[in-house]
Amino acid sequence: MTHRREEHVLIPESDLEGMSVDTLAVRAGQIRTGQLEHSDAIFPTSSFVYGSAAQAAARFGGEEPGNIYSRFTNPTVQAFEARIAAMEGGERAVATSSGMAAILATCMALLKSGDHVICSRGVFGTTNVLFQKYLAKFGVETTFVGLTDMAQWQAAVRPETRMVFIETPSNPLCEVADMEALARLAHDNDALFVVDNCFCTPVLQRPFEHGADIIIHSATKYLDGQGRCVGGVVVGPNKLMEEVYGFLRSAGPTMSPFNAWVFLKGLETLPIRMRAHCDNALELAKWLEGQGAVDRVFYAGLPDHPQHALAKRQQSGFGGVLSFTVKGGREQAWAFIDATRMISITANLGDVKTTITHPATTTHGRLSPEDKEQAGITENLVRISVGIEAVEDLKTDLQRGFEALENYRQGTV
Repeated sequence: MTHRREEHVLIPESDLEGMSVDTLAVRAGQIRTGQLEHSDAIFPTSSFVYGSAAQAAARFGGEEPGNIYSRFTNPTVQAFEARIAAMEGGERAVATSSGMAAILATCMALLKSGDHVICSRGVFGTTNVLFQKYLAKFGVETTFVGLTDMAQWQAAVRPETRMVFIETPSNPLCEVADMEALARLAHDNDALFVVDNCFCTPVLQRPFEHGADIIIHSATKYLDGQGRCVGGVVVGPNKLMEEVYGFLRSAGPTMSPFNAWVFLKGLETLPIRMRAHCDNALELAKWLEGQGAVDRVFYAGLPDHPQHALAKRQQSGFGGVLSFTVKGGREQAWAFIDATRMISITANLGDVKTTITHPATTTHGRLSPEDKEQAGITENLVRISVGIEAVEDLKTDLQRGFEALENYRQGTV
């Protein structure tokens, strides 16, 4: 039995002009088929068919728009791209197989041998490795500087500098960059300003409004929000994204249709999730400050954070990630982590489930001891990605860690 397309039913296109990010998260980018489905459709197909050989030639030659091959054209992926571009306020997005693939695609498409990158030290450890080890093999040199030290940024500029790359807030110390100052620095020196917006998402932070040229996400984190899929996305102006798309078409670090569909579902609840993450993280950060076994809490929502005022200016919330140092070293940090019984011991972040990890031996484990020291990744540092569970239950579980530290101090472990 075949089903006829309901082409006689005309559904007007949604008018989303001027709508808020909350509405765009639910409505933007949907591609409705002739079946008139209300939910987003998924197209799990590797290829697409044509009405004639001439049409196939026109599609492949770029003379006619339309789908060709899911390595670089798939309707479900395009729907996700359109939605996140609308939420960020960008012209176009290109989805990739992971967050790291998004960074790689951006660099391979827009840099060449002999170019120079200035990157903040406070980036994800693998981002550091990508620049320092792999892009260096192709003649792209990177200088790492302190995220908040403008003198270091200015001193690092060279005639061949073509990209300024940051994460803000940083991972895992929650430092906050002055995006407008860095945008001026980049543009005064004919460089692109690239912002990894993974920690805040467009719900809490809009880098384009502060001078960014390109925004990058690991969709694996908050955009999904439930730890189900791996993916990434690059957002920016059409001219630059056409280059990134060209790299994707040729090299193939492609997002799958199924993952794109999952991310579309994740975006629908992103605004309400981010507010819950922020509320829990702020309360937990304040509670951790009062614990005697904690030396320092790193969270921009705390009034004594060095960039608290800047974060309030640039962000509409302080995010769901915090870190803190316990008294002692690696053994004490591990004892604390191992004592928890509900919180998940995993390096992923941005999940509705709270996670805990030891950055020095996980997310930043591949850095040299010197790079860890410069980045402030100490052996007694613990990072928590705060989920949306009841915050009192999170405190109860973390209290087990403090009890373990007390037992360790008394020698009863």
